[in-house]
Amino acid sequence: MAYHWRYQDGVGREVSGPDIAFAEQTAAERWFEDQWPELAEAGVEQVTLLHNGAEVYGPMSLRPEA
Repeated sequence: MAYHWRYQDGVGREVSGPDIAFAEQTAAERWFEDQWPELAEAGVEQVTLLHNGAEVYGPMSLRPEA
């Protein structure tokens, strides 16, 4: 069982990002807390957390709220 992040642009098209598998949801979320600024700089605008290919939650915007 693995957790992964799906990376997308602002209209929902998938974009490339780190392909890392996490054994636990909390590990995936801790990694994301540290990495989201770099992901945003690389052009990722939203992410979705997946567990074995099924959506856990998201998409979650990386843009600051206006």
